[in-house]
Amino acid sequence: MKTTARSSALIALLLCAAAFFSVRAEAALHPLKVFILVGQSNMQGHADVKTFDYIGKDPKTAPLLREMLGPNGKPKVCEHVWISYISPDYGAKEKNGKLTTGFGANGECIGPEFTFGIYIEKLLGEPVLIIKTAWGGKSLNTDFRPPGAGPYEFNEAQLEKFKQKGKDIAAMKAEKEKATGVYYRLMIEHVRKVLSDPKKFCPDYDRARGFELAGFVWFQGWNDLVDGDTYPQQDQPGGYDAYGKVLAQLIRDVRRDLKAPRMPFLIGVMGVGGVKEGAKPQQSNFRNAQLAPILLPEFKGNVGAVQTAPFWADELAAIDEKRERITQMEYLLRVKDMNAPNKDGTMNEAQQKEYLKKFEADLISPADAALWKSSASNFGFHYLGCAKTFALMGKAFAEATLMMMKEQKY
Repeated sequence: MKTTARSSALIALLLCAAAFFSVRAEAALHPLKVFILVGQSNMQGHADVKTFDYIGKDPKTAPLLREMLGPNGKPKVCEHVWISYISPDYGAKEKNGKLTTGFGANGECIGPEFTFGIYIEKLLGEPVLIIKTAWGGKSLNTDFRPPGAGPYEFNEAQLEKFKQKGKDIAAMKAEKEKATGVYYRLMIEHVRKVLSDPKKFCPDYDRARGFELAGFVWFQGWNDLVDGDTYPQQDQPGGYDAYGKVLAQLIRDVRRDLKAPRMPFLIGVMGVGGVKEGAKPQQSNFRNAQLAPILLPEFKGNVGAVQTAPFWADELAAIDEKRERITQMEYLLRVKDMNAPNKDGTMNEAQQKEYLKKFEADLISPADAALWKSSASNFGFHYLGCAKTFALMGKAFAEATLMMMKEQKY
């Protein structure tokens, strides 16, 4: 029988379809995979959708953008990835539905969850349920402190400072005790709520095959990084050892409280400032503390980490530094300071504005301004609100989680 090019193409298409449905059929025999994403503002995600185009301008990440967009060129709506997200962005309520954009901060942005879900489903070939809990400005030493870590204890320097300020130390301890672990408990509570009725949150759920907790991603750290009271020796080796110890306990307690002793646990290592910033003692010490649990024998092969510093957008950070200089100049123009251009106070308001306008024009080129407008949407501690950064992180989190799943034979 003579085979035409058209019939060959049809055969190839049918084989691909058969393979696809075969994978789906096999997946239907497995428990629903549930992934938990937890952290503070960078897990919330402050990358505006308007910064998506920046991903496509880089040939290395253009394929990533294609995965993030649907056939109509708009952000993808995943048909087999469902998410339940609780955050202060929605008050006391949660946001549930098919994974797409808008499950980040303010109900408009993305965090790591978007590409995490896209790539988990793509590589796993199964329906997925994501449970995300994230609150900005929260610490591990207090807000997320797990019960097994014991109470927060003020150090001598903190107690001395309270005395000098005339604070009631007993009241300070009571206040700290009340705040300790609040967000750990809220996280556990929401996860349990979703798991008590998965069908409500994921229509693909089949009660006959059940579900399994297949991964937990922790992406937090900024508040601990900058907490000089809790960690007074930040620049010294071991200055953040306490963080590493509490993080290890968080892993133990989460697995115990969710009855998932084998659940893979992934740590997103803080990377604000990029790779270069990691050479500084404070940043280096903190990043090492986040990696510390991986070195414990009990966590070998079931706890992993992803360095997020390589995803930092250096070219945007360079523009951000110029923007900070403009903000500083704006301040100096208002004060009579020996280093200020207006130190003698002779510039009126209009002259100050004109001076600042020229200062900005000399510092930031039109190309810089256009790049910033299209590619950044937030502050440095939020990875500049760059979707490219968050998309790369989410993809890396997914790939690392799947690797641990394979090692754990999920």
